[in-house]
Amino acid sequence: MPQRTHHSFDVAVVGGGIIGLAVAWRAQRHGMRVVLLERAPAVATGATHAAAGMLAPVSEAHVAERELLALGLESAARYPDFVAQLAQASPLDAGFLACGTLRVARDRDEAEALDRERAVRERLGLPVERLLPTAARRRESGLAPTIRLALEFADDHAVDPRAISAALADAFTRAGGELRTGAEAAALTSAGDRVTGVALASGAAGDGASIAADQVVVATGAWTERLGGLPAGARVPVRPVKGQILRLRDPAGPGLMTRVLRMDPGYLVPRGDGRYVLGATMEERGYETDVTAGGVFELLRDAIELVPGLSELVIEEVEAGLRPGTPDNAPALGAGALRGLHWAAGHHRNGILLAPITADLLLQSLTGSPLDPLAAPFAPGRFTTTTKEVAA
Repeated sequence: MPQRTHHSFDVAVVGGGIIGLAVAWRAQRHGMRVVLLERAPAVATGATHAAAGMLAPVSEAHVAERELLALGLESAARYPDFVAQLAQASPLDAGFLACGTLRVARDRDEAEALDRERAVRERLGLPVERLLPTAARRRESGLAPTIRLALEFADDHAVDPRAISAALADAFTRAGGELRTGAEAAALTSAGDRVTGVALASGAAGDGASIAADQVVVATGAWTERLGGLPAGARVPVRPVKGQILRLRDPAGPGLMTRVLRMDPGYLVPRGDGRYVLGATMEERGYETDVTAGGVFELLRDAIELVPGLSELVIEEVEAGLRPGTPDNAPALGAGALRGLHWAAGHHRNGILLAPITADLLLQSLTGSPLDPLAAPFAPGRFTTTTKEVAA
């Protein structure tokens, strides 16, 4: 059934990655009339498409970043309920895999670093188990016999970003939301100190038309800097951070690895069906997305050293994505410097993990409810000036 087309909405969400989709779905379920605008021909074609989908607040977060760690832990705790609600709203499988994570050391230096990491996490009360090589290989027989040490994080899991994004898009439209792909937002529109909607690029869906909305959520990922219509002091600075990634398939089916494997500097994520995602580089190269021989070689070299059986897998896909990074590599969440403007941008490496908590926090922001105290360190105002200061 074709969607009804409106020109005025309670909320316009700009950006159709997992963050924009999750926010739009939450707002539409709450009873708001929501339009989601995605510049590409389909949703989830940017950072979400390239993401591996680790839900790893304990094994990945830097413990010095206490606020981001707390946000990630809370979002991970909300994931099972988030997926359960999504299963009720859409028949599409979200691809959630409760598998746990192993972090592995290859030599004495890496083993000593793992022990220091374990001690810090234990002091913080985070669940972690130290495994000697034999014990680690009993749990994952595909590991090389040369590993020196492993840590198991039983509560760090994974989700398929492409699958959950498809389910979110389906749930959003089933709830009555309007999804417009091929609709590039050229600029936000405003009157005085208030956002009034979104102007579409000429040639996009709507052919340069403007969409009126009482509130606008910016969830444009690495492309945030290219969104016009905001005074300089009202912007959140977001830069692209390139990551190269491989997708592999085991012709023998699942079983080579059942847990997420973390290694320096990458990771291997099982999908549970014989497919694996191997990533990812971290490169400050602007909007350049070329896949390089050196990047692919380094990923395969390090992973095969730890899991020799990977050398027999089929390479199905190689790509480079752009993560959205802020100056402190933490997201901007909540109300912006203009009335009606809300930010859900700059999630860097944590967009998939933080989707549930971001959707909940943005719903609070959109409804004018008090924000969870967890959101305070991520207020967009840490990057922006007030409207009055902009005018001055």
